[in-house]
Amino acid sequence: MKLILLTATLILISFIDLKAQSYEYKVITSIESIVPMGIGRSRIISSEEDKDYNNFTSERSTENNKQNKSKRSSIKIDNFEETKLLNFFSIAGINFKNVASNDAIISSKINTMTSNGWDLAFVVSGVESDAGKNDGQGIYITRYIFKRLRE
Repeated sequence: MKLILLTATLILISFIDLKAQSYEYKVITSIESIVPMGIGRSRIISSEEDKDYNNFTSERSTENNKQNKSKRSSIKIDNFEETKLLNFFSIAGINFKNVASNDAIISSKINTMTSNGWDLAFVVSGVESDAGKNDGQGIYITRYIFKRLRE
């Protein structure tokens, strides 16, 4: 009976400990251009420094309607990693070889992140696509959100 009680207590403690663990997150962004003739810029971007959002946040209400006066220059970071990708469009239209090449580079980045202890938690994408004859511009943006246990 004591062994069962001891085992149950240890299991309960292990579950409590898991809930107390916290995670850190890292966002990696891929931007893939659909500007024709290869004149767009496609990249994987990864910040190499942290920012505390609290330094750039204010609360507004009907009683306090003061505008956030954070300086844009203080929000920008100087240290980031930039990996070149190929544009989706070439002179003849969509270039499937470029798409496959980008997939290989992005997969390499994801594999490197996971081998460094990060887990891919979420993937979010958006698009601003070519709006017709006179537009000729657009991007695909994908955010890969990784997490790992905080040390």
